[in-house]
Amino acid sequence: MSALVEIRNLSKIYERGKQKIEVLHHVQLDIEAGDFMALMGPSGSGKTTLLNLIGGLDSPTDGSITIGGQRIDRLSESALAKWRSSHVGFVFQFYNLLPMLSARRNVELPLLLTRLSAAQRKRNAAVALQLVGLADRAAHKPGELSGGQQQRVAIARAIVSDPTLLVCDEPTGDLDRQSAAEVLTLLQQLNRDHGKTIIMVTHDPKAAEFAKHTLQLDKGSLVASAQAAPA
Repeated sequence: MSALVEIRNLSKIYERGKQKIEVLHHVQLDIEAGDFMALMGPSGSGKTTLLNLIGGLDSPTDGSITIGGQRIDRLSESALAKWRSSHVGFVFQFYNLLPMLSARRNVELPLLLTRLSAAQRKRNAAVALQLVGLADRAAHKPGELSGGQQQRVAIARAIVSDPTLLVCDEPTGDLDRQSAAEVLTLLQQLNRDHGKTIIMVTHDPKAAEFAKHTLQLDKGSLVASAQAAPA
């Protein structure tokens, strides 16, 4: 049985003038459906680049990325954008919520790209907010919410389209320890209870403990893999 994410001989080179910088070097990686993977490594190790490639935000210089049987490295920009909207939910360090919209309207935004009716979009957004424990904050704007609550709204927005993958780039990097633990526990629940496959970049070893597995990147190469203790 094939993995959900199959990465083969993946390299990424950026060019700055005449200088070529290899950020990823022949990475080989399989991620099973239902996994919760933490990517760690020093600054400049390539972990965010790898996350962006898996999420279809960037294209590799060499190698292949197959997700759910689809070679996403072969897609055109327009096809890749369509694939992202259907298959990937993004959670970033900064919540990227629109300040003038309510929590529900922020969560509903990805659904505007679909053919769902306004009533169905509203229902789906309400379900997503219920899943992250913020049904009672649906009418609140971001400025009326704590940082942890804003990140939970961002997670609701990421899952509202029922994506194949959740990709999270330092999702607790702007939160205090208690709020971070609440957000990580939520991700753990989405993985365990709802089968969401999650790939998370973090610099925080305590955050990585919430994942099932940890991968270490150094200078563009995978250098170690560890399995977290059951939560």
